[in-house]
Amino acid sequence: MSDFEGLRALVTGGASGIGRATAELLAERGAQVAVLDLDPSSVEKPLLAYRADVTDDASVRTAVAAAVTDLGGLDVLVNNAGIGAQGTVEDNEDEEWRRVLDVNVLGVVRTARAALPHLRVSAHAAIVNTCSIAATAGLPRRALYSASKGAVLSLTLAMAADHVREGIRVNCVNPGTADTPWIGRLLDAVDDPVAERAALEARQPTGRLVTPAEVAGAIAYLASPLSGATTGTALAVDGGVQGLRLRPVGQ
Repeated sequence: MSDFEGLRALVTGGASGIGRATAELLAERGAQVAVLDLDPSSVEKPLLAYRADVTDDASVRTAVAAAVTDLGGLDVLVNNAGIGAQGTVEDNEDEEWRRVLDVNVLGVVRTARAALPHLRVSAHAAIVNTCSIAATAGLPRRALYSASKGAVLSLTLAMAADHVREGIRVNCVNPGTADTPWIGRLLDAVDDPVAERAALEARQPTGRLVTPAEVAGAIAYLASPLSGATTGTALAVDGGVQGLRLRPVGQ
């Protein structure tokens, strides 16, 4: 499939997990792809790699400008950089709230702000934000993370309204629990990783974690010219968490 032939894409948090899978898929489908990451050392050609800290506006602007220069323009922005958090509203101090919101929400703002002037001159401009099913379903011990992703969902809709008449589509994907390095670190930190993984899998009606490749496929769909009439949409890639209510096995 070559629906991205001739297009230039930028993926934040693109050195691992969902971001890496997305960058590689877009490249396979014909795009020139640049990755922004805190540590882009593992990124290999044909992907271009730039170091950027999404909590630092100057860092973002410098990296985006360099990537756009090397790509020769910009058509697609994937705002994927993000961090997780656990706990109820009692469990995280103010500083942790500021840190997570700074990365997960303001990181999207900073990158989009730097990219918009370039997207406005594209014949096919699309932004896809990585949100989460935590934005639309109440999950235990995810208060801070859910708040940050709820903000990303609302921000996506507002951006879609603001920029639709400039020819820029804005959508987001809402993954369920995905088998990413962050989940790996979460499992490593608990007393019984096997039991915790089984609980996470059981929470999803499909009975397994979402793969980075599956989320990447949804991002590619929303970014592709083939979905040119789609904007202001949140696409769940969650194994059925949002919409399905199954009976217990055997009933």
